[in-house]
Amino acid sequence: MRPTHARLALFGAALIAAAPLVSAGPVAAEARAATASPTVEERRLDQAAPREILRRSGFDTVAPDFARALEGVRSVAEAETVVARDGGRLWRRAVERVQGRGPAGGDLSRDDDRPLYWARLGMTRALGEWRPGFPLSDERRAALLATLERGSRGEDSIELPAGPRIRRIVVTGFDPFQLDADPRRSNPSGAAALALDGTTIRTKRGPARIETAVFPVRWADFADGTVERTLLPSFRSGPRRADVFMTVSQGRIGRFDVERTNGAWRGGYPDNANVSETGTVPIPSGVPTPAPRPQWTTTTLPYGRIVAADTGPFPVYDHTEVTEIPAGGGGPVVRPDGPTPGSTARAGGGGDYLSNEIAYRATLLRDAVGLKAPGGHLHTPVLQFGAGNTDPATGEVTDPEFLRNRLAITEQVRSVLTAAAG
Repeated sequence: MRPTHARLALFGAALIAAAPLVSAGPVAAEARAATASPTVEERRLDQAAPREILRRSGFDTVAPDFARALEGVRSVAEAETVVARDGGRLWRRAVERVQGRGPAGGDLSRDDDRPLYWARLGMTRALGEWRPGFPLSDERRAALLATLERGSRGEDSIELPAGPRIRRIVVTGFDPFQLDADPRRSNPSGAAALALDGTTIRTKRGPARIETAVFPVRWADFADGTVERTLLPSFRSGPRRADVFMTVSQGRIGRFDVERTNGAWRGGYPDNANVSETGTVPIPSGVPTPAPRPQWTTTTLPYGRIVAADTGPFPVYDHTEVTEIPAGGGGPVVRPDGPTPGSTARAGGGGDYLSNEIAYRATLLRDAVGLKAPGGHLHTPVLQFGAGNTDPATGEVTDPEFLRNRLAITEQVRSVLTAAAG
């Protein structure tokens, strides 16, 4: 995921791509519970494009049904049950729709990731506005929100199989982002995650089962450890340990990039909550992490094999460029072949936004727990609307070129995974 300002120099004017780790409820959820609903993200629900996406997918009933279920709740324990149930149902419904199981619910293409995103926001808004007839502290409401987020993102349902005859793959995607510029946007990494969840691919080393999750585009959630909390059970030793992992996000126009190096730096670009964060990537307490913590981590994906493989219509690159402050100090320097010894990170191969951060966090966790497996970050091409449909004020929420490209990107992600796992 590369914010527009970081991409412009590359391609011109583009379309703007286990046990708990901490004892308390998530910091992001606590902050959300303490503010008045709706949030910045939730307020975007009132625009025409999100309403149309929900209506044309049949997901417009999700939030009203959830609100009605909350009305019948009589205790905190009952609320926890309802929230966990309905969050998990939303994730499964989104996966099943994308994978062609059950009713389509409308004429919107089945491969669309956007109904999940907007329906989840409808649920979080309903939960934020809910006023039960019994005491509910901010802390309890925050815990309910965290349960809803995790369940509706697949973060708590990664279930890798055991046994020597099947390989295990974990893949993550992201929500749509940069929605103030265009609320119609989709994120091909999220679409790929929905299409791949629970599926099996055939590799040269035998069958491989894929489990996925989709992460928010919010700095606070990452600082709170949502990535590590989700991945750690699959990274630790045991019969269900991942054999391959790949974090995926949207990157540059017309190309895939296997990002070679990841940096410990946040560049400050606004997230989906319109919050900016600049500084060293924060790792929460309780997370296994190397000491001292490195400025850089490196992919263990077989980038040479992936680049050489015939994975699909888009070219795939081994991307090695980073931005650093050299060991002797001074201003930031772009290094086309990776960082120099002793340098300080200012941008990894994937930039200085949340795609770089998820890659850094995942590979740092890999190293901390001693996971010897191919793993790293893949940037997909930017998903663009077709010619004549680029103006969000007058354009349609979908078009044939948009659909063709999203399907092609998803299939090529599958092929890249097959090459990586082989």
